[in-house]
Amino acid sequence: MISTDVSFFSEGDQIAGIWRTPDAAGPYRAIVQGPGWLGLKDAKLYVRYHEALVAAGFAVLVFDYRGFGDSAGDRGVLSPNRQLQDLVNAVTYLTTRDDVIADAIGVFGTGGTGGGNAILLADADPRIKAAVSQVPVSDGTDWLHRMRQEHEWLAFLKALDEDRKLRVTTGEGRLVHPREEIMVPTPERRATTIKADVDDRIPSAISLANAEEILAYRPIDAAGRLETPLMVIGVAGDATTPTDHAVALYEAARGPKTLIMQNHTTHYAAYDRYWEQTTPRIVDWFDRYVRPANLVVRSSGAADGNTLETQEA
Repeated sequence: MISTDVSFFSEGDQIAGIWRTPDAAGPYRAIVQGPGWLGLKDAKLYVRYHEALVAAGFAVLVFDYRGFGDSAGDRGVLSPNRQLQDLVNAVTYLTTRDDVIADAIGVFGTGGTGGGNAILLADADPRIKAAVSQVPVSDGTDWLHRMRQEHEWLAFLKALDEDRKLRVTTGEGRLVHPREEIMVPTPERRATTIKADVDDRIPSAISLANAEEILAYRPIDAAGRLETPLMVIGVAGDATTPTDHAVALYEAARGPKTLIMQNHTTHYAAYDRYWEQTTPRIVDWFDRYVRPANLVVRSSGAADGNTLETQEA
């Protein structure tokens, strides 16, 4: 696998990415990935997925969202709306490359909003041929609520209301730690070292106002419109990204879909425990659906209505 630093622009800000390719020359089918919650492009956690995809002939673009890691942009802004813009612009960047098959692009996302963003991109961008969403969030309000006891949730909502008033009267709001005061880490998250290589590079103080976008975060709505092939990977009894979020996304999707549920494990342990079982399925999913359509045949008049067939030369 060859890894090359690349860059492109998203709404005027320079985005830093890593472009991973097979040793053989392209053009390649390509997979785009934005990191998961507070993740960065060079996290070791992602590398083995990329190695498996590259071994199957895909190229992979993973990048830092605006304001994170090596990318430009306002620091301390945690915005799913901006992240979706970055993902769409990353797809456009891929279509400008001579070593990419422009109509054979998929999206992979893992870890909370990483998994949710993959579904948002597949819904927003028809250039995406297939999506894989691993341990996703489907509803931001429900996600943040379930991290807290009810009295903590009510206190959180009160703090948001007070912060809104503070912002309109003073021009500035509170700064909070995104992992401690927006997301609430589980005991497993505090103990795990799976993201230790990038944990010390995430923002430690962001505006509490960022929580407003997380509360409005609704990949479940996008899934209900989605006809793009979707694979969802969940963990039974997940205390970090609720299991029923993964199930709901799978059930809502309208196109070809599959659900993988990892049992007898936990959110972070599953990355290691079932990696050898899930990764070939991820690769197979992309191999099946991320293909150029050299011929597109539309038919009507059949007993079962209209049909659509695509064929690769």
